[in-house]
Amino acid sequence: MTELSTLPDENTKRFIAVLNKKVEMGRLYNALGHMTAGLVAHINNPESLCFLQYTDKDGGVHPAISHFPFIVLKADNSNKIRKVREELLQRDIPFTDFTDTMIVGSSAAQLNATSETPEQDLEYFGICMFGDTNILKEFTGKFSLFK
Repeated sequence: MTELSTLPDENTKRFIAVLNKKVEMGRLYNALGHMTAGLVAHINNPESLCFLQYTDKDGGVHPAISHFPFIVLKADNSNKIRKVREELLQRDIPFTDFTDTMIVGSSAAQLNATSETPEQDLEYFGICMFGDTNILKEFTGKFSLFK
């Protein structure tokens, strides 16, 4: 957990998820959960995510809420997400993505389906990233909010 007095400006960094609007909502929620959990595990310095512990008036704790915004955007199709992925790879920005091969059967079946599918044939459900706001906006600014 981060101390309140040491928090950076909350607008300097952000989480962004870009979701494929053609995918059914239940599958998108599942993909978003998997991607977010994976992204947090993928970040080399979890303290940089500035997790806060909220406490209500009754003393109830609401743990591990990030200080930084989490923005959810929508993409028209898988290829738009693929382009974001290419940008993230080129810029070495941490991300996780979720594809159609990750919903078939067991984890072993999913790993196998993914390994047997060329990247250009993967159908992206979404991608999730964390980084500097200004840099992420350079290639995600064209997407609208997912409503």
